[in-house]
Amino acid sequence: MPSFPISSLSVEALFARLDSSSAGLQSFQAADREKQQRKTFRTESRFRRELKLLVRQFTNPLTLLLVVAVLLSAFLGEISDTAIILAILLATGLLGFWQERNAGRAIERLQSMIETTHTVLRDHKSVKVPTSQVVSGDVLLFEAGDIIPADCRLLDSNELHVNESALTGESFPVEKQVGIIPETAPLLQKTNCLWQGSNVISGTARALAVQTGTETVFGQMTHSLTQTAETAFEKGIKHFGYFLLRITIVLSIIILGANLYFQKPFFNSVLFSLALAIGMAPELLPAIMIFAMSAGAQRMLAKKVIVKKLSSIFNFGEVTVLCTDKTGTITEGNATVKAIVNWEGQPAYRLSQFAYLNAVFQKGFSNTIDQAIAALPISQDGFEKLNEIPYDFIRKRLSIAVRHGQERFFITKGALGSVLDVCSYLETEPNRPERLETATRQKIEDRFADYCQKGYRVLGLAYKPVETDSITRQDEQQMIFLGYILLEDPLKKSALESIRQLRQEQVVVKIITGDNRFAALHTAQLIAIKQPVLLTGEELDRLSPEALPVRVSKTDVFAEIEPHQKERIIKALQQSKATVAYMGDGINDVAAIHAADVGISTSNAVDVAQEAADFVLLEKDLSVLADGILEGRKSFANSMKYIFITTGATFGNMFSVAVASLFLPFLPMLPKQILLTNLITDLPFLTIAADEVDSEQLSAPRRWDLSMIRNFMITFGLHSSLFDFITFYTLYHYLHLSGPPFQTGWFLESAITELLILFIIRTRNSFIRSKPGIWLMFTGIFSLLLTIYLPVSPLAPLFGFSIAHLQQVIALLIILLLYVLTADLLKIYFFRLNKI
Repeated sequence: MPSFPISSLSVEALFARLDSSSAGLQSFQAADREKQQRKTFRTESRFRRELKLLVRQFTNPLTLLLVVAVLLSAFLGEISDTAIILAILLATGLLGFWQERNAGRAIERLQSMIETTHTVLRDHKSVKVPTSQVVSGDVLLFEAGDIIPADCRLLDSNELHVNESALTGESFPVEKQVGIIPETAPLLQKTNCLWQGSNVISGTARALAVQTGTETVFGQMTHSLTQTAETAFEKGIKHFGYFLLRITIVLSIIILGANLYFQKPFFNSVLFSLALAIGMAPELLPAIMIFAMSAGAQRMLAKKVIVKKLSSIFNFGEVTVLCTDKTGTITEGNATVKAIVNWEGQPAYRLSQFAYLNAVFQKGFSNTIDQAIAALPISQDGFEKLNEIPYDFIRKRLSIAVRHGQERFFITKGALGSVLDVCSYLETEPNRPERLETATRQKIEDRFADYCQKGYRVLGLAYKPVETDSITRQDEQQMIFLGYILLEDPLKKSALESIRQLRQEQVVVKIITGDNRFAALHTAQLIAIKQPVLLTGEELDRLSPEALPVRVSKTDVFAEIEPHQKERIIKALQQSKATVAYMGDGINDVAAIHAADVGISTSNAVDVAQEAADFVLLEKDLSVLADGILEGRKSFANSMKYIFITTGATFGNMFSVAVASLFLPFLPMLPKQILLTNLITDLPFLTIAADEVDSEQLSAPRRWDLSMIRNFMITFGLHSSLFDFITFYTLYHYLHLSGPPFQTGWFLESAITELLILFIIRTRNSFIRSKPGIWLMFTGIFSLLLTIYLPVSPLAPLFGFSIAHLQQVIALLIILLLYVLTADLLKIYFFRLNKI
């Protein structure tokens, strides 16, 4: 659809231009526009994405250099070697492509499980459609928590407040109202428009979708707005990659220069150095990382956790503090009405009816409290709704104006303190208000505290007669206090066991709630927090920035917390070196979800909370979180196995080959043999993401530690090189082998040690006490048998393999046996010393 002014045209003009009306579009109109929209805002097809992925496997600079050198070598007559090297490179690239393609498709399936929907008018009826099906001309219905999917013109609204911080940087919600505003006005002043990417904080509205896709303000800013911060693991991987790349390039250049200095054949020296660089480079690292995360996401799905942001899986495993509200996670989240009583604690039908009318007429947003009250066996016959002031997190009240015959009044319910603040009178008998004295107010607050200490969730109820059909926030004063609404939300049966499991995983659970201190302490005691340390929102505001991190790390329960304070608590915990997960499902949780290292929401959360989260739980239960954290740690552990092996055995072997080439009158391994070693030893790595992980590695959070990886590389690189040099001495000086027999012996030792070290390093215990995953076992044994078979196979001459005699085989077996025994002992000592 064409782009045109939104704020300055009349609503009638917009309807005419968009061929729409206040009743919305017809289904056939929407279908035609959706089809046109897909063409206009064309997204990349799966085929094109996967084709780019395939091409990317072969566009690594080192690989391209090797291909050029090989082709030059073929031009000079080395046809067979050229074909072999290109075949090995092709096989390696296809393996990486297959791995990443499968992982990518698994991610697509996960993402499709959580799709934001919107309420639109089609064929004079309200229907739910996904974001991609919202088109220009649609009339949308909004309520609190909804994400705005298009640039819209407001048709009507009721106390509508919208968060536009993603677009304007303004942290406070903007009040929206119907009207006409000049097109030249700044975005923040166009209060008659709703913008894609913003979300409704409170109130309700009806709006006309004018622009969608890349035509929206958000669409034009997409690139800058979708840049997400790197996780700690991603930063570590990037630094690790640069670290290895620097070593690889420097070493390859030195070896090339030395070989040319000793006047070895030019093309052989170039091919050898490039093959060496590829052998040392962790070219499978991206595929291994993606597959590890994808496999973790699939396992999490089985545990009823949907992964929205794949890179956050490793952060999940690092979590040390979990912050959560108590409702729905620790408690059942299904409120039931225990009683509705007057200020003296006596049941009264009049109060129940008022509470019922307030709940059944409210249209701000669906919630369990209003659902519970609306389920009471009370009739609304004879009562008519006049007006509504929706609930918001500043007032903490909901007001509904009703008419009964000639009588008009509005009913307010909400947090007791918030309701009492606007009450000047007290009803002791129907329609006979008395002045609310200080002493009586104290009695009301004392009774409130008593109810809370018994475990009830308590709301206040008030009303006020009016003479008009409309009410505003200014009318919420001089009200008459009626009494209390007592709600029960029992502890989940699984809560105690779930928290015990999290404690075993060394994850601290902290409760952050807007409820009063008495109710929060009652819940903490129910879940076996002995002598819980409490911090209220009022106390939090008095703390200095320096004192806050210390105080929050020692606090178990945060009560009477405002929405903006949740984010402050999360950031303070992060300053105290904690990795923080935050679980929330409401509008007031969005800032905290964004701020946390791991943001968690639920499948029944408001749209904006789901959009902000890294993970979405299909069940709002702490046991699901505990399982998810274990899966995050498992993904982290399996990814680290590849990194350890790459930095240890692979680097050590390539370093040995490089050094040996300086002293031998021939190349210790041919370029094609180096690449073949790389291909064979890479095969088991493709299944490492599904490997079993020892329980010891899952018992505590693990963090990325580049200095420890460097120490590991030095320790195991030297160990690997030591046995390489023993092999070199044995083959060259003791058995007097050179050329193909020497190269074959070193190929066998190099490839087999890399395969064996995989099974040694994958566990912190002795490798004979830890069972690997079935696919890792299968691919490892297959690669080992292939390595042993190749030197005696019909293909041996093609790869330059030759076995000299039985003594060579026996010597290699003894060296390999000593390597396995010493590597296993060294590994146990290293990990104990580093307390990993």
